[in-house]
Amino acid sequence: MSQNLRPLSLIYNQKSGFHAAQQDEQYERLMTFWTQYGFEIQVFELNQRVNFDEMMTSVLSRHQHADSRGVVVAAGGDGTLNAVAKKLMHTDIPMGIMPLGTFNYVARALNIPIDLGLAAEVIATGIEHKVHVATLNDQIYLNNASLGLYPLFIKKRELYNQRFGRFPLNAYTSGLDVLLREHKLLKLAVTVDGQKYSVATPLVFFGNNQLQLSDMKMRIAECAANGKLAGVVVAKSDRLSLLKMLWTLIQGKIDQASDVYSFCAEQIQVECKKKKLTVAVDGELMEMQTPLKFAVEKSALKVMVPNAVAPV
Repeated sequence: MSQNLRPLSLIYNQKSGFHAAQQDEQYERLMTFWTQYGFEIQVFELNQRVNFDEMMTSVLSRHQHADSRGVVVAAGGDGTLNAVAKKLMHTDIPMGIMPLGTFNYVARALNIPIDLGLAAEVIATGIEHKVHVATLNDQIYLNNASLGLYPLFIKKRELYNQRFGRFPLNAYTSGLDVLLREHKLLKLAVTVDGQKYSVATPLVFFGNNQLQLSDMKMRIAECAANGKLAGVVVAKSDRLSLLKMLWTLIQGKIDQASDVYSFCAEQIQVECKKKKLTVAVDGELMEMQTPLKFAVEKSALKVMVPNAVAPV
């Protein structure tokens, strides 16, 4: 690599369609734009054939010069951002974001434009900003982590997306479908900053993105903005109560719903008699060993942003 050029590693998810045939013209414009700003670009594609850890070792090796860190760009949805962010935590290498997801809460919370051309400009000319990253055992989440009904929503949403395309409406439609067809009760012991509570719940939700929580009209949005764990527990599991809860969520009145409890904490532990639980982490389903230990790494990740914003 030329000493006069800064490295830019573009990591994109094949599923996002970023380099699809119909977008080749825009793709070439982005490459030209970044080159004009003195970047030497290398593109890395995420697909089933790629070993992600080995790929990221190659990526990080390009960004080891202290006087020319460059930027690692994640192009995709929440899952792509999560995977790249985990590798960049506690390094001096900033992450750039090309938002290609359905809701793009991480980008929006940081004032990163959804328009790809403008997002590329932020990567080239923006400033570095440190954000909080929530952790769950050996994983991280930038938006949310949840157990119970929410992982079922994710499975159903993917089926809807495959049949009808990726639309925000599918998130609500899949939620309604799950509530009408199936609901499960989890028996858990939840320890919040040292205080243990026994709960029987169909849904536990942990948020790390204040914009997403604000969109849900939840008071704990400020909690996430301040680098604390924001949690929600639903107390009732009968179908009628859950349908009412979904309706209050759609109305933006979830904080007013009965039997929905929110809390703010520095550390949370979730125990269960089951050795493993299915957890939805930034939209990706994972089988995780119990107990589940939640915390927040303060100012752990550098992200390119257009100006100073509240931390995620």
